[in-house]
Amino acid sequence: MMFWTKLKHVLLGKTLESKDIEGEKLSRFWGIPIMASDAVSSVAYAIEEMLLVLVPILGMSAVHYLGYVAIPIILLFLVLAFSYAQVITGYPNGGGSYVVSLENIGRTAALVAAAALIIGYVTTVAVSLSAAAAALVAAFPFVAQYRVAVALLFLCIITLLNLRGVRESAKIFGTPTYVFILIMLILLAAGFVKMILGELTPVEYSESALPEAGGLSAVSLFLLLKAFSSGCSALTGVEVVSNAVPSFKEPAQKNARQVLFALVGIIMVIFGGSTLLVTQLGIIPTEGKTVISQLGMAIYGYGPMFYILQFATSIILLLAANTAYNGLPTLLAILAGDGFMPRQFMQRGTRLSFSNGILFIFVAAALLLIVFNAQTHGLIPLYAVGVFLSFTLSQAGMVIHWKKDKGKGYRQKIAVNGFGALMTAVGTVVVFMTKFSHGSWALAIAIPVIVCIMHRTQRHYKFVGRQLRVDDFMAHYHKSVSRDSNPCIVLAGGLNRSVLKALNYANLISSNVVALNIATDEVQGEQLRQRWRDTGIDIPLEVIYTPYRDLIGPLDEYIRRQEAYLKPGESISVVMTRFVEEHWFDNILHNQTAYFIMQRLRRHRNVATVLVPYIYSEKLGHRPTKKS
Repeated sequence: MMFWTKLKHVLLGKTLESKDIEGEKLSRFWGIPIMASDAVSSVAYAIEEMLLVLVPILGMSAVHYLGYVAIPIILLFLVLAFSYAQVITGYPNGGGSYVVSLENIGRTAALVAAAALIIGYVTTVAVSLSAAAAALVAAFPFVAQYRVAVALLFLCIITLLNLRGVRESAKIFGTPTYVFILIMLILLAAGFVKMILGELTPVEYSESALPEAGGLSAVSLFLLLKAFSSGCSALTGVEVVSNAVPSFKEPAQKNARQVLFALVGIIMVIFGGSTLLVTQLGIIPTEGKTVISQLGMAIYGYGPMFYILQFATSIILLLAANTAYNGLPTLLAILAGDGFMPRQFMQRGTRLSFSNGILFIFVAAALLLIVFNAQTHGLIPLYAVGVFLSFTLSQAGMVIHWKKDKGKGYRQKIAVNGFGALMTAVGTVVVFMTKFSHGSWALAIAIPVIVCIMHRTQRHYKFVGRQLRVDDFMAHYHKSVSRDSNPCIVLAGGLNRSVLKALNYANLISSNVVALNIATDEVQGEQLRQRWRDTGIDIPLEVIYTPYRDLIGPLDEYIRRQEAYLKPGESISVVMTRFVEEHWFDNILHNQTAYFIMQRLRRHRNVATVLVPYIYSEKLGHRPTKKS
């Protein structure tokens, strides 16, 4: 175990105390690259996705219609930016679309928004890493057969770095993002200078690479809407700032808003400028070459700057996945706090990050990469619809919020969010319908399934909460009747029926019983101590505060100290409750801590672990007995 502990410290770094949480939050300087990486990187594939729709119909003339699609996307981006700035103002605790929908529309709408965000974030990771692998393949074609392996390697690296904490990942990921922004600005500046001087030569393609042109008669509103739906992948990343407001240093709202508007300026310049240059150069997607790689080749040629651009593009796409690592774990923690997700998502890891949420992203994104063979084009339909749906619900919720609030300037705020809701609602329908046959139909199944799981999870937690509640603790508490003086330690997480049952059992086997609470929060520990005194229980309660959020280590050390006082022939009994689940999947929601405690206590020669089963049934309900 010592080896694994040392390895963990090497990989994740030194364990941080809970009080260090403020130091782990993002400043504006580091918040910009972390939050902007997704939106900025979208230029690497959004333009290409639009052309993949237009080129098969229009041939080389497709580039001339690129602006008709890109301009509405940029305008929608602006609307969303101002709309989400108001979300940050109204909901400083984060949660974005989920929290806004829950308070203003209703639980079902909130769960739909949460499900859409979960899908959107996970597919953000898969799309970004697939595009990163594609950028690497464009520079080094021999890597093509290892595309999936490369994407999975990127996933492992970014997951590990996020497990090391927000501040450390911000420094690691932030610098390359600034480098990419700088390289793209240099690329755009060089391109515009050449364009002004008349030195920007259109890209030439061989006859075999050119698609058949459909002619101007093939242009239709539906075709432009389909291209628009593909290019809407550029809009992703706007919502992450509103979801992760608590991740910013104080004043969190002000910093989050400034980061959001900085993101707007960056994306307008890079996305808009790249679209204009692609149009001027007549670039179309070809096998093994991305649009951005061809743009770099046309301006830089096959020189060092071209390879730097490809490497930077690959890195920024890798970092774009990091946006989800900042938004989704926070959202999952908020959902867990409301009972819609397993409570484990609320726990912070050794580096104060929501490590279980990070691991969830790793598993889900890995499955998508394998199933879709790390192909960006196949993942886009899942990517865009979920994001647009959450956009729509968020903006509609904010309209209701301002109507109820009626504060200063509420009419203007309603107008901004109302316009945003209308545009995103239209966008949701357009994206879903145009991408239906390409895979968006799967969301019509996935979102309701996720909503049902979240609803079932909360119903289960509420049921267990009713089962555990005890109105008169002492009426069911039985004092010790045992003459055995061997030490007995009861692990107590609170005052409820499961702890009551464990205490009654301990009083049957020993007259030397002590209750132990390992508190990760000093306030909660002191509250339990006060309630314990007020209840009048004759068993003493010891509370140990663990600033590093580790329950097992402090327990192990406490028991070692107690073992030192044992007389020959004596032993310690450690009593804890284990839930007996009605369904196999309920085990995901309970008992993980009990399992790990058991594994650690097995190493103690003079310690016996006693699991007191607490049985509940949704069919039978709770039937307390005299000794319950």
